[in-house]
Amino acid sequence: MSLSRIDIFIFVAYFALVIAIGIAASRNAARSKRDYFLAGDKLPWWMIGGSIVAANISSHHFIGVMGTAYTKGFVAMTIEWGAILLGFNVLLWIFLPYYLRNGFYTMPEFLQKRYGAAARTTFAALVLVTYIFVEISAVLYLGAIALHSLLGIVMWKSIVALAIFTGIYTILGGLRAVVWTEMLQLAVLLTGGIALSIMSIKAAGGWSAVMETSRTWHMILPATDSDFPWTMYLGGITCISVFYCAANQFIVQRTLAAKDEWHARMGVVFTDYLKFLMPLIIIIPGLLAVKMFPNLDKPDMVFPTLVKYLLPPGLVGLVMAGLIAAVMSHISGAINSCTTIFTCDFYLPYINKKASERQAVVVGKITGAVIVVLGVLWAFVLLPHSGKPIFLYLLNAYGYVTPGIATMFLLGIFWKRTTHAGALAAGALTIPLSILIEKTAPMLPEEIAAFVTPFFNRTGIVFWLCMLTGVIVSLFSKPLNEEQLKGLIWTRSSLSLPPELKARAGLLKSPVLWWAIITAAVLFMYVKYY
Repeated sequence: MSLSRIDIFIFVAYFALVIAIGIAASRNAARSKRDYFLAGDKLPWWMIGGSIVAANISSHHFIGVMGTAYTKGFVAMTIEWGAILLGFNVLLWIFLPYYLRNGFYTMPEFLQKRYGAAARTTFAALVLVTYIFVEISAVLYLGAIALHSLLGIVMWKSIVALAIFTGIYTILGGLRAVVWTEMLQLAVLLTGGIALSIMSIKAAGGWSAVMETSRTWHMILPATDSDFPWTMYLGGITCISVFYCAANQFIVQRTLAAKDEWHARMGVVFTDYLKFLMPLIIIIPGLLAVKMFPNLDKPDMVFPTLVKYLLPPGLVGLVMAGLIAAVMSHISGAINSCTTIFTCDFYLPYINKKASERQAVVVGKITGAVIVVLGVLWAFVLLPHSGKPIFLYLLNAYGYVTPGIATMFLLGIFWKRTTHAGALAAGALTIPLSILIEKTAPMLPEEIAAFVTPFFNRTGIVFWLCMLTGVIVSLFSKPLNEEQLKGLIWTRSSLSLPPELKARAGLLKSPVLWWAIITAAVLFMYVKYY
């Protein structure tokens, strides 16, 4: 497929604008550690919410989720809307006050204060591996798929180019440059996504065709479904959502950079509204593609096919810019999170405890370059494995690590009896137990194997076994005293803003009001399409 001149102009203009904004935001952005890693604590609520969604929505949504919707249907919506009901609620009402009031840079810092240095280091290492080999590499790979399918660009060249362009402004400017470029990228990907949705609806026969198709949409599938059984709500999707939204540096770091707690909470609520919208402009084209292109061999080819056959000149460039915006925003967020974790959780505590602010920033930049190289190399490993939706690969990978992580955070904040030994036992069990269940499932009786094989069910089983392990080991080990736990165990007071911020907010600016409205909207959709 060849691009028209207007498409090329839009595409090139987007790249130029992103680099210009990134470099401009990089000026004076790295004077101190807090400036580089947390944007100087100056982010307002709208930038927090917008940047969270821009970082979250990536090529694995445009390509992976759209492909999943093509094969599995409307249930693909549960990943996004489920995050509103589960993960972001846990962040908003449980963890966020503790992160902010303790002045944390990273999520591993919470674990150190709650359990000790070993828990912090273990979690930090696990997260770094996950970001490099799941987030960055898979997103680069999916972006390369689209560029190769639409423009014929060799995939390895696309991977390298995307990594270099994104790495430049991310490494130079830190979180401030990341967030400013993400705001542009959010606008572009929203515009491109809406354009593709409108053209898909038009090609499928108009809104009446969508309403007719919607009669078969369901968000709750039978327990026998191989990918999205309803039993996933018993633990699997819960622990993945809790980790990804509430204990994930990649997401939470933006809230830690807020002007104050009100801006942080309203930023999360604004995220909910954007998360409610995004699946509608990403999943609906995938659902309608079944009607227009029923015989696609590879689900991940849905997005390139729609762009190739439905969009006129001009819109192709816009939608492609939207896709690349999603790729770059996701990668930049992951790189910045990796640099923050390595610097704050490894370099400063263990390698150079007396490092200056400038040394910490320099190490962060060097780490960013190394992360980019590792992500590119692993993306090449993914190239032969394009036979099934990559989005399911991502979820499956998270299913290995999230049960133990979610256990450590949830037990740590809700149950004061949880000990260092209990948390480490739960964290250490998650990957071996996940592999054990996956490998032995075919040997089990047919009915049991059918239940434990779907990765959501397997993840749920491992989650509850990790919880049980954490409780048992904690009961047989020495607990922390009350003074050590001060400010780290959840209480009802954390539901409210600090008095001075609450008085200033008023009713119309209350996070509770706007949270209640979006939560009711999501629940309505679940009831309508159960």
